[in-house]
Amino acid sequence: MCCVRFNLALFCGCGHVALTGTVTILENHFSKIPSDHTMLTDVIQLMQYVIYGIASFFFLYGIILLAEGFYTTSAVKELHSEFKTTICGRCISGMFVFLTYILGIAWLGVFGFSAVPVFLFYNMWSTCEAMKSPVANVTSLDSICVDVRQYGIIPWNATPGKACGSTLGDICNTSEFYLSYHLYIVACAGAGATVIALIHFLMILSANWAYLKDASHMHAYQDIKMKEEQELQDIQSRSKECLNSYS
Repeated sequence: MCCVRFNLALFCGCGHVALTGTVTILENHFSKIPSDHTMLTDVIQLMQYVIYGIASFFFLYGIILLAEGFYTTSAVKELHSEFKTTICGRCISGMFVFLTYILGIAWLGVFGFSAVPVFLFYNMWSTCEAMKSPVANVTSLDSICVDVRQYGIIPWNATPGKACGSTLGDICNTSEFYLSYHLYIVACAGAGATVIALIHFLMILSANWAYLKDASHMHAYQDIKMKEEQELQDIQSRSKECLNSYS
């Protein structure tokens, strides 16, 4: 679970700062009229609140899973003692396995979604690198442009909506672009690592649930065996008493 928290911290922290830098880039270079990107700003703020919620949820979920992990581990260690597992405990363990499975599928979607801004920033970065090539220096730099309106980020009536030539080069040289691009990469990597960590943790939870189930069956078998041995001892003692009475 520590790996999940670490990777989640990478995703939430880097994603939050990268979203703030994206708004700054759009406001300064692609959509200078606030009314043109009001909806985008609201969506980004909503995504930042979602990041807060994800971080809080996984913090509480980790604490609950830690307590459940101690419970299942003690059940395995106390396999041959008087420790008794309950149906409620097994159901709770199974519920956590199912919930972790659902979270893993959900994080696959988060991982795919986090790759979208990486792709957009990579296109802009590759365009800026193309401007530095000898072929681009021969032609007119103003013919090389990046229009973010085609991605649906801002409406088509937004002004200027695109950046060309030296203006585009200046955008790529800003600290906001450099920081946001690399933070999106780290956030995407954190989301992918979170998926891997959740799959690994799901395997651990499934093993604990299987051990807990086996422990329950073993206790039931031991109870039956003890009852049979007790009944056999009672029969033998009664038989000895009958023989002694006849003798």
